Amino acid sequence: MSEVLPGLKEIEAAAERIAGVASRTPLVESPALSKLTGHEVYLKLECFQPIRVFKIRGAYNKISLLSQSRVVAASSGNHGIAVAYSSRLLSKKCTVVVPENAVVEKVDTMVDYGAEVVKAGRYSGEREAAARKIAEGTGAAFVHPYNDPDVIAGQGTCGLEIAHQLDDIDTVLVPVGGGGLISGISTALKAIRPKTRVYGVEPRSAPKLTEALKAKKVVTVPSPASIADGLIPSALGELTYEICSRNVDGSFTASEDDILRATRALIRGARIFAEPSGATPIAPLLSGPIESLGRRVVLVISGGNISQELLAKILTS
Repeated sequence: MSEVLPGLKEIEAAAERIAGVASRTPLVESPALSKLTGHEVYLKLECFQPIRVFKIRGAYNKISLLSQSRVVAASSGNHGIAVAYSSRLLSKKCTVVVPENAVVEKVDTMVDYGAEVVKAGRYSGEREAAARKIAEGTGAAFVHPYNDPDVIAGQGTCGLEIAHQLDDIDTVLVPVGGGGLISGISTALKAIRPKTRVYGVEPRSAPKLTEALKAKKVVTVPSPASIADGLIPSALGELTYEICSRNVDGSFTASEDDILRATRALIRGARIFAEPSGATPIAPLLSGPIESLGRRVVLVISGGNISQELLAKILTS
């Protein structure tokens, strides 16, 4: 592998770099979800970031290290928001390539932060190819949403905070898209609290991590789709797979109905307005306690950029 995997040292450096930009988000117990699931449930509320999603951690860490004055990203939504926001703070020009069916509110937010938005295809490979072509033609830096050591180190600051915010953690459940968040969190936790178990949770229709751990290699999922639009890359990255294969203890998959139930439970029970991608870690627990997870479980609520249409549907159903 040509790139060096980030470790605790790189994550700690990223924490200093993003201080004052990304928030040190709350880690709080949810009595309602504890009662519902049979575990002692704590929520790591990344939906309380300035842009309501954890992606600010990795994006700002990466972009702050770049010499180029222009950056390009490919994103289903939240990574693009983070890149646009970070670029504005760092006085860099920004282009984001999004799918043709991107959530309108997320696209509008990117534009509000000053990004030029280009639509290309429906799948991650299509928009990444378009973004790389733009980068090659303009001399811009391409900012990958997850398969980049500086992005992973930035996301790892979330795990660094968890390790110092709560003692005696049995398990941390993390939503999985391309694997950047779980790679960073697991790297930090295994370095500081090696007995803490880390599991990924992903849509059943996009089981990149589950299949990769089973096959012991990167697996591409054909035509991934989910209401959890932030969790549907077709595959892990080479870097994120390598880290997950070393640090992640297992994975769960969730049906679309389970993800909707999880989003509803978080809104109605904990009064936290998360998007489906952010609520997905609750899904495995909704049928009752899972003995292998232990007593004290942390759920990483990764984002809160829920569409108005979906929110209205959940609140009235």
